Amino acid sequence: MIPRYTRPEMASIWEPQTRFKIWFEIEAHAADALAELGTIPKEAARTVWAKAKDATFDVARIDEIERETKHDVIAFLTHLAEIVGPEARFVHQGMTSSDVLDTCLNVQLTRAADLLLADLDKVLAALKKRAFEHKMTPTIGRSHGIHAEPVTFGLKLAYAYAEFSRARERLIAARKEVATCAISGAVGTFAQIDPRVEQHVAKAMGLVPEPISTQVIPRDRHAMYFSTLGVIASSVERFAVEIRHMQRTEVLEAEEFFSEGQKGSSAMPHKRNPVLSENLTGLSRLVRAYVTPALENVVLWHERDISHSSAERMMAPDATVTLDFALVRLAGLIDKLLVYPANMQKNLDRLGGLVHSQRVLLALTQKGASREDAYKLVQRNAMPVWRGEGDFLQLLKKDAEVKKYLTDAEIEEQFDLGYHFKHVDTIFKRVFGES
Repeated sequence: MIPRYTRPEMASIWEPQTRFKIWFEIEAHAADALAELGTIPKEAARTVWAKAKDATFDVARIDEIERETKHDVIAFLTHLAEIVGPEARFVHQGMTSSDVLDTCLNVQLTRAADLLLADLDKVLAALKKRAFEHKMTPTIGRSHGIHAEPVTFGLKLAYAYAEFSRARERLIAARKEVATCAISGAVGTFAQIDPRVEQHVAKAMGLVPEPISTQVIPRDRHAMYFSTLGVIASSVERFAVEIRHMQRTEVLEAEEFFSEGQKGSSAMPHKRNPVLSENLTGLSRLVRAYVTPALENVVLWHERDISHSSAERMMAPDATVTLDFALVRLAGLIDKLLVYPANMQKNLDRLGGLVHSQRVLLALTQKGASREDAYKLVQRNAMPVWRGEGDFLQLLKKDAEVKKYLTDAEIEEQFDLGYHFKHVDTIFKRVFGES
């Protein structure tokens, strides 16, 4: 995490003080359950809460202890004992370190998912607003980067809305999958701790019990979580690249907002660059980079090892913090995006009507021409226009073989731009419902 790409609310989830607070809550809730079962004195459980509930844990002190013990959870428990006193001996009864570490990680990941879901809602709101604003704004659709047929800019935004709606559904599923708790002891057999303790802690921490853990919560859950973040990052980049292409000087159909006093280049005062979109491309690469270690973390030796631990300590905060920043930046980019309908129309007209070639092709076949012959007739009139030699409509009207099938009026009918947009309302209803 670096400040430049970090928002405070997400960063706070991963701060040491937050982590130790969650560790304490796991241990204290477990103590409550143990007390109810008669395993430890009820007074001891009450003392743990009374003395440490509002404590600010001394991170430097815990680090100092860990330098000696070489064990983070023992270092924390030692510091907790310094706060609680003799009753601390009843803390961590029958538990193993992974019970605390894995349950805490899943609490943090669910909290991070909640923030990311709120971020996605901001992206979706911005996309919906701009989609309806440009529902019928004509622009050229491109395949292979080449002019194809007309679309509307609203449809481009609706496509992104649908994509991020799917992203939201996936994240909800990923959050549910990772929201499990394990308080099952060494190798996960509950030999030293009653399963009812796990049930109590899970409910208290907003999780559900892991059906079966070894000594760790299965990492396929985390692999799905980080894979979902990676897919969301790809959706962020897909839209960012779309904006980058549209802002190119030769296209200039849309442009990132350029604020008063903003500078585009240290050398060239005229520059207005798509820096936010380019930034989103870079951030998306980082989020996706954590998918591979998450997948590899699934493979642990026997009931546990800690090969996953070092990777998770970095990727969990970095991936969530980075995606959080990227989604909020994307929402702002969409909300302030400058759109140039006149340039869109100019680009639509750039190929002299060639974007209507399929309509002419189909009209010829409907009048009796074979598809092969119709394709040849249309293409031979299209290629001169492609080279800048004439107007497609006029060339078709002068072609005697075309005129065997179509009158001038019928040819002109195929150049109606509105024809391409007759189902925009239907698509919008599919995407946005009846709103």
